[in-house]
Amino acid sequence: MITAALTLLGLAVLCFGYRTLSGPTLADRMIGISGMLTAGMATVVVQAVDSDSGAFLPVLVVVSLVGFVGTGMVARFIERQGR
Repeated sequence: MITAALTLLGLAVLCFGYRTLSGPTLADRMIGISGMLTAGMATVVVQAVDSDSGAFLPVLVVVSLVGFVGTGMVARFIERQGR
């Protein structure tokens, strides 16, 4: 079951990577990067469940907050560019 989850998360990272590289707008690229970050965090969670160790879970909280702030900053940049 863990192998299937990791395989699907790897496929998700590849799909988000394609969106990041082929997206014509900055918003498309940011969605791709945010999706890759989320899939990467889910991979760490799956590994933590598999190894029965929660050592990296506090790190995931910090990474998710940094990702949220980064997405918000890019959204403000895109909004200001339209004016």
